[in-house]
Amino acid sequence: MNFRTRNKVISRRYGMKEMGMVAVSFLIIGLMVASGLNMTGISMAEDYAPDVKAPELTSVVTPGSFSELSEKLSPTVVNVRVTKVEKVGFNHHQMPEGPFGEFFERFFKHMPQQPEGRRSQGAGSGVIINPDGTILTNNHVVEDAKEVIVTLTDKKEYKAMVVGRDPKTDLAVLKIESDGSLPAAAMGDSEDLKVGDWVVAIGNPFGLSHTVTSGIVSAKGRVIGAGPYDDFIQTDASINPGNSGGPLFNMKGEVIGINTATIPFGQGIGFAIPVNTAKPLIPQLVSTGKVTRSYLGVNIQTITPDLAKAMKLDEASGALVADVTSGSPADKAGIRRGDVIMSYDKKDVTDSHDLPAMVAATPVGQKVSVKVNRNGKVKKLTVKTGRLPSDDTELEASASPAKGKWGLQLQELNPQLAEHLGLKTDEGLVVVGVSPDSPAADAGIRQGDVILEVNRKPVETIEQAKKHLRTTQDENSTLLLVQRGEGKFFVPLEQG
Repeated sequence: MNFRTRNKVISRRYGMKEMGMVAVSFLIIGLMVASGLNMTGISMAEDYAPDVKAPELTSVVTPGSFSELSEKLSPTVVNVRVTKVEKVGFNHHQMPEGPFGEFFERFFKHMPQQPEGRRSQGAGSGVIINPDGTILTNNHVVEDAKEVIVTLTDKKEYKAMVVGRDPKTDLAVLKIESDGSLPAAAMGDSEDLKVGDWVVAIGNPFGLSHTVTSGIVSAKGRVIGAGPYDDFIQTDASINPGNSGGPLFNMKGEVIGINTATIPFGQGIGFAIPVNTAKPLIPQLVSTGKVTRSYLGVNIQTITPDLAKAMKLDEASGALVADVTSGSPADKAGIRRGDVIMSYDKKDVTDSHDLPAMVAATPVGQKVSVKVNRNGKVKKLTVKTGRLPSDDTELEASASPAKGKWGLQLQELNPQLAEHLGLKTDEGLVVVGVSPDSPAADAGIRQGDVILEVNRKPVETIEQAKKHLRTTQDENSTLLLVQRGEGKFFVPLEQG
């Protein structure tokens, strides 16, 4: 019997009236069951739902528009265009060894001389912090720049001078000379910033001038491995290539950060240097072109819960002293290996990351109170800060009056600097810079290499290096003994 025949049989057997009554009965029963289940569900939810109340908020702020902020703040933001010179052409020092190397050398020896370098351009952003044309930006935007051009919102262009740079915090100060006073941004207080606060970023991402993006503060005090003074503001306001050096504003229109980094392929994860990090450095960068910092001379590490338990500490806080440099300010003050630094200059040290920034902000030679936990007992010490050895002092080593002949920037080593740079030797001269278009660069000398000998004679001072360079038999060549990591090797430098 098929479905249609079966329906006809049912209709004939019961009749339309009976079928209607049955349908209504099923509908009523269905509604009762559904109602009962629904009531049972509500009852169960009420039994298991905790009595939680929403937090009482003093204010609920949702910005309607950023147009007024954008209009007033955009003139303080500038485009920074940088020109660099990159080495081009075939590098004779990279020729293969053996007979093929001899063949290539004979072949390229008779080729026309290659151009010394080609011009390449990069771009970033900056913010005017003084009506006289002082601009704050990132160090990595202007590092190794041959020419810097600043463009304002009115499309006027100015040649800028790099006044000062600080690679450790990735900050730099530029200066342009204009006919009149320029619109400048006000500095805020990044300590007042709270996670969840609205922020606005203005810059030139991908060369698109004066782009405005908004978001919130996602986190504070981020350590991303960029340097010893990491303390970044994390934000989900869009930050892209070209935004570097641009300002991060709060809702008052104050600069509270300098946009500097992103996570590759990460969406909504950008980082800005807190303006409170920049404010004390700017006067030094303007007056001397660099930053002088204090140091203690200690190696410190973070105290984990397991470490705190093993050391019988009440809590996992403070900075554990793993080592003390002999003769350093910390050594003279009586700080010992195993001490836990609890406070510095009457400020609590909650994590090892806090201490370097505190020390760096202290004037050189100032006496500071330090509280340490030593074997469960609290000791109060007084330390006189020392000057952190510089790792970017320039040396124009030359055997002739021509400046920068070899393209080396060197610094004398000492135990403190060796420790600071992570070197396993305190003898020789450390390479802190190599000019891109120089014999040293052609020979493959790198930043961080240690020069042990010049022309087969040991060197430990800049004067010794200069002397041995002057006394070379061939003024167009010299021989260096270089240490890189655990290995040592000779490197010839040739002046073409």
